[in-house]
Amino acid sequence: MAPKSLSLCFFSFLIVCSTYVEGKEWCVAQTHAPEERLIQFMNDKCLYIDCRPITWGGSCYEPNTVRNHASYAIDLNFRVNGECDPSFATIAVTDPSFRSCVYP
Repeated sequence: MAPKSLSLCFFSFLIVCSTYVEGKEWCVAQTHAPEERLIQFMNDKCLYIDCRPITWGGSCYEPNTVRNHASYAIDLNFRVNGECDPSFATIAVTDPSFRSCVYP
């Protein structure tokens, strides 16, 4: 019975670790962050960082939601300026990239 338990434990460990990129962190919008604050952030920061991927036709435009667009901009700002404001953003250890949208 012990070998089966060990195998199950190892398999579970592999599943959890498959979405974790060692040493890599992303800064993304908190689930309950107010949309107004996220929009304000994008309006302020996208003047200085390259937000083209979240504009119409960009690789991260879809899904077209404030939270998804803000998460990309928040993470890009985190990469450029090292800022992750805990009042509306949080650190993630799983890669938020999806479909054609690849986070830096």
